[in-house]
Amino acid sequence: MDALDVARWQFGVTTVYHFLFVPLTIGLSVLVAILQTMWHRTGNERYLKLTKFYGKLFLINFAMGVVTGIVQEFQFGMNWSDYSRFVGDVFGAPLAIEALVAFFLESTFIGLWIFGWDRLPKRAHLASIWAAAIGTNLSAYFILAANSFMQNPVGYRINADTGRAELTDFPAVLTNKVALITFPHTLAGSFLVAGSLVTAVGLWHVIRNRGSADTGAYRFATKFGSWVVLVASAAVLFTGDIQGKIMTDVQPMKMAAAEGLYTTESPASFSVLTVGSLDGSREVFAIKIPYLLSYLGTGDPNGTVHGINDLQAQYATQYGAGSYTPIIPVTYWSFRFMIAFGMAAGAIALLVLWSQRKGRTPSSKWLLRAGLAMPVLPLLANSFGWIFTEMGRQPWIVFGEMLTRNGVSRSVSLAEVLTSFTAFTLIYATLAVIEVKLLLRYAKAGVPDVSEQPPTDDTDDAERPLAFAY
Repeated sequence: MDALDVARWQFGVTTVYHFLFVPLTIGLSVLVAILQTMWHRTGNERYLKLTKFYGKLFLINFAMGVVTGIVQEFQFGMNWSDYSRFVGDVFGAPLAIEALVAFFLESTFIGLWIFGWDRLPKRAHLASIWAAAIGTNLSAYFILAANSFMQNPVGYRINADTGRAELTDFPAVLTNKVALITFPHTLAGSFLVAGSLVTAVGLWHVIRNRGSADTGAYRFATKFGSWVVLVASAAVLFTGDIQGKIMTDVQPMKMAAAEGLYTTESPASFSVLTVGSLDGSREVFAIKIPYLLSYLGTGDPNGTVHGINDLQAQYATQYGAGSYTPIIPVTYWSFRFMIAFGMAAGAIALLVLWSQRKGRTPSSKWLLRAGLAMPVLPLLANSFGWIFTEMGRQPWIVFGEMLTRNGVSRSVSLAEVLTSFTAFTLIYATLAVIEVKLLLRYAKAGVPDVSEQPPTDDTDDAERPLAFAY
């Protein structure tokens, strides 16, 4: 074990942990805005209750996401200084805009939304949550644009004198075809997570607090969340199909590794199960669906999909001697876990809707247990998706331009990286306990009493003191 191994583990652990909060924040910000819009248009009290209820869960998650996200930027300079030096001119531009524009937008208007319930006019307060939601989604786009440069570098040139990548076409970075499809795919995954949480919490209250005055609100939340999950599941499949074709074009090794495809095939079969040799160089046993991989990768059932061994030989000739193959079991299984967990959440949502058909009230304990598992399933799907995305790019930190081993800080010792890794792991474990306890406490508490509603007209009450609405 050396500093490179620990630095990779540290960045991987902190990134996956941070991304547990990101999709819920992205999706829930929009769902809360929709619920408040429904209250604004109808005046129905149950929508106000659900807005404040899920808004509280959103704020808890948002705060935790901000805390854990700050660590990521420090690691670029501390553990990956050679990478930052090489790509900082390109990578820094979208991240700077994300911080100065998108994050400023979401954080400012979230503050207005929190403290503005009894101060802002009704329309202005509604606009603040929509502005925060837009800022959250813009933030995601700029970060994904930066990451997409690592997957498919565009809009740059290499300065031969400095050995650095220099930005030449910023619009090309923002319109990178990888970013253009990764963004809607990530949004769909985020709504899958948010819809699952809304469904799970609503279903728990429908079954455990049957006959309460707020049963109608919980029933609506359950159906609303389930439909969001189903629509998001369809969007994930649609965008994932397009993403697979783009990935085959710009990162053929990643697609080959995802399928355990060792030799070039035309047509290529989709692997349901593949067992490879211990050295990862050949297929030993496989169960396949004919033509499917060719269609997923190229759009043509008879299309050619290049295999791992052929691509390895090509890259060795193009980039020099060395292994350009990712860890096949990791990419192969993370790809399948991503799909399986996402589909499981959609199946449970369909079951929840079926249980409430024609006004029926669900009562099954098994359904309740499945419903409570719903938020975890898309979180796992998102996590495995990112593991696949990043591990499938290896050994490149910037595909075709810089190897991961060349991006690590040369002046940072193993002991220093190990110390920070241990500290972050312990801190994150503590934060995880706090996050789960807060979410469970406020989710069990149920919708709030809204008998004292904020002003319904568009006038500002200057006499009211500034107050935290939660």
